[in-house]
Amino acid sequence: MQPRLKLWLERDGRVAFSDYRARLLRQVQETGSLAQAAAAMGLSYRRAWGKVRELEANLGVAVLESDVGGVGGGRSRLTPAGAELLSRYERFTTAVAAAMESLYAEQFAVPDGSGKGGEQVEPVADHAVHAPLNHG
Repeated sequence: MQPRLKLWLERDGRVAFSDYRARLLRQVQETGSLAQAAAAMGLSYRRAWGKVRELEANLGVAVLESDVGGVGGGRSRLTPAGAELLSRYERFTTAVAAAMESLYAEQFAVPDGSGKGGEQVEPVADHAVHAPLNHG
């Protein structure tokens, strides 16, 4: 057995940030292109752009800057606020995953000390995490 957890951040009851949105921003950061990020994730450019606009509307802050194409095409990059949000979210999810693994080992340890637990229960968690986002 292995524990699973799906995290996202909400603001005013709307999804403000999630693993999906983090992957999109990480792809933009790595490729320098929203079009390439969309392609890498199997999304249309229109869908990816829509997700960015939705994210910015829900957060109230710009996360992406784009230069209009020309010779060689345009360029996209995260704003400082977007880069900080992505960094914080990745640190947060890493810490939550580590805590989950630790708690799982405590709660589902078997007497032989393997920590693998029995096969009777398959814990699957799907919880919204309510955390305020600071924009400063």
